[in-house]
Amino acid sequence: MTPIPLDRETVLRRMNGIQEELRELEKLARFSLKDFSEGVGYKLAQFHLHRALEGVFHISTHILSRIPGGQATEYKAIARKLGEVGILDPQFANSTLTHMAGYRNRLVHFYAEVTSEELYNLLQNHLQDFEIFLKAIKPVLQNPQKYGILG
Repeated sequence: MTPIPLDRETVLRRMNGIQEELRELEKLARFSLKDFSEGVGYKLAQFHLHRALEGVFHISTHILSRIPGGQATEYKAIARKLGEVGILDPQFANSTLTHMAGYRNRLVHFYAEVTSEELYNLLQNHLQDFEIFLKAIKPVLQNPQKYGILG
């Protein structure tokens, strides 16, 4: 198989998109739980969180598809694989990012079961997980060869 170079522009576009979604989620996190639950905050948070999570996994699959043996087809496997190939700290990959993958699936397939309280809790306590992910991707863009990727 011929190696495919990393498309930095694609990754940067997705990273910028995640940051835009995080700005919107941070605004929603400033609401009280009551206002968040009774207004449009809850529905907007689902939308922006879903988009941010899609960005994470689009970046992940793009990078992994350029690493020999890096392919994974299931979201939680994608998360674990990033730890295996050294892009993410394995503990973060196997716990936090794996949970993010599960939440992505929950938003897509079990959206009717997502409560405003759980979503509000996520906004209050877990938005920094996206920043940790983005910080880990920057070295891949700066030195893809370190990870076995053509630059």
